Amino acid sequence: MFIQYILIIMLKNSILILLISFIISCNNSEYIKKTNDLNIKSPQEIYSEAYVLFNNENYSLAKTEFLKVTKLYPLSNEAIQSEIMLGFISYIKMDYESAILEFERVIRKYPSHNDLDYVYYMKAICNYEQITHEGLDGTYNELALKNFQQVIKRFPDSKYAKDSRQKIILIKSNYAAKHMNVGRFYLKEKKYTAALNRFKIVIEKYSSSKFTPEALHRMVEAYMAIGMIDDSVKTASTLGHNYPNSKWYKYSYDLINNENKQGKFVSRIKEIF
Repeated sequence: MFIQYILIIMLKNSILILLISFIISCNNSEYIKKTNDLNIKSPQEIYSEAYVLFNNENYSLAKTEFLKVTKLYPLSNEAIQSEIMLGFISYIKMDYESAILEFERVIRKYPSHNDLDYVYYMKAICNYEQITHEGLDGTYNELALKNFQQVIKRFPDSKYAKDSRQKIILIKSNYAAKHMNVGRFYLKEKKYTAALNRFKIVIEKYSSSKFTPEALHRMVEAYMAIGMIDDSVKTASTLGHNYPNSKWYKYSYDLINNENKQGKFVSRIKEIF
């Protein structure tokens, strides 16, 4: 009886050991299976693979991999860079609205990031590239101008500041072109006061644009048309002083001299020209 008792205990222990081993084995297999299914890699590895796809212009797969970094490792540096790259992919696809949202998200979440100047710059570029014509709605003019000014104000020493300044000049030239178009229309319709107001805006607000000499000449035309001779001559004088070699100065000179054929205000003309 004692021997049988011992055998039963040994059998039970063996079964218990086998059961524990089976459970451990199952758990390890399940863990390995899950690990393999997830195909977990480091954030650096995933980001590098995504960047290779991006360089090969496989933007859809690159986007998937960049998204994977942000989900698996949301606090990593690679996750931040991935968010920037997601915005850049949208920009490349000319999905400007999505790109701007991505860049704004980065600005909001990471206000101290090292590449924040680039993010601000790309947001500005997205608006800038939607400027189509000076005669159309100026919404993107205003947004791009504001964004480029932010780049210069926040990051004056950034490598993107110089290009931002150049873009601002072009945007302001676009504004000036719009006012010139309207001013010419008013001048043609003999609405001289309205025309003068437009040309003055170009001179006062966008004096660095290429339209300034023409705006001064158009003012000479408008003043002459309404009989404001002194103002016409003064404006021509300003044009001659600042742009002596401009064709617009020659036009103003000829216009005033043609009006002076009968000897009117001869002495005033001689003072100026």
